[in-house]
Parts: sequence; C-alpha cells; structure tokens
Amino acid sequence: MRTTRLARLGAVAAVAALAVTGWLAPAWGQTAPHTTAMADGMSPAAATSLASQLAAARQATAKYATNLARAEADGYFIITKMMPNMGYHFLNPNISGFDVTKPPILVYEHRGSTWQLGALEWVFTSMPTSVPLPNATFGSFPAACHYADGTFVPDETAATCPTTAPGSNAKFTFWHPDLITMHVWIWYPNPAGLYSSTNPDVAPFNNG
Repeated sequence: MRTTRLARLGAVAAVAALAVTGWLAPAWGQTAPHTTAMADGMSPAAATSLASQLAAARQATAKYATNLARAEADGYFIITKMMPNMGYHFLNPNISGFDVTKPPILVYEHRGSTWQLGALEWVFTSMPTSVPLPNATFGSFPAACHYADGTFVPDETAATCPTTAPGSNAKFTFWHPDLITMHVWIWYPNPAGLYSSTNPDVAPFNNG
C-alpha cells in the first residue's frame, strides 16, 4: 500500500460527507458554501484578490489546457475515469498543500482524441480552517482504492483494497481516506458556479 505517498501529498485525491462548524461538506459531487462568507457577499477587495489568483492559476496551467501529454510528462496520472458532469481526474503526487498555481488534480473533458482542461482541484484531509479562495465551496469524495487505468473502488481501509481493479485487472496504485474537495472551473464555463463540484455544461462529454 502506498499510504506514505498519500502523506506526502498533504492529502491527495477524493471524499466523504462531513459537517463542520461554519462549513458543510455534503454528499459526493455536491457543494455547500461557507455560510458567513456567502451571506456577507464578496467585498471589492476579495473580488480583486480572487481575480488576481484566478489569473495566476490560468497562467500557470495554460500549458495543460489542451495538452494532456504535457501534464503527464510533468507527473500527473489518471485517478478516475469520466465522472458524470465532472471529468477525468489526473493527480500529481508531488504537489502538496494549497498553492493556486499548483493544483494537485487536473480535471479534463474528453471526446475522441481531444482533451480539454475544465477544472483545477485541491483536496484536504479535513475542512480548511480558513477559506483557500474567496467564497470557496467544498465537496466530498469517499475513501477509495485507485488503479492504473483510472478505476476506483470506495473502501474505508487500504487493507481491504482489491489487489487489481475489478473488471480490468489494472494495477493498484494507491488508497486515500475520506477527503474534502475544492473544484475551480477556470478552463470551462460552469453555470452552477466557479466552485461547484459538477458542471451541467460538460454533460456532452460524459460518454467520452
């Protein structure tokens, strides 16, 4: 098992429902607001800060926007196949902590031979004590076993992970505990919101 690899990430890959004072992390694929921040609205200073941070994130990840091969060369590898209204998730295990210019997960849309970056994603082992980005909202993903072809199997303990992927026999790569997720849709418009876990506009890509 590569649980030590997980520790290096500072929390890599996917989710489980939690309730924490000030925030709620609801069911898989959903999001919920930091209630105070959402109720108060975004101040001009916060809006300016967010715009600056998103610009930095776009600049840093532009090289990956339509170039999955570049992302893979830089250390990203597949951890999920297409998740409906979300995308294929690719993880870089060498990235830890929160840096808006270094997302540990890239979420791609795919059709035919074309790959398009849709969202950046960060994951946390517990709810952040401060909001990483203004008005950020969070989702969740259950503890799971992951395999080399992107198959994943929810499982509460690493010890009970199947040694190969059910159905494909792909090689086991890693296990992670319940995690909190934060998607940021800066490469594909999302009518559900910048931080929504899912995006209805990527439905045409759900079948690859």
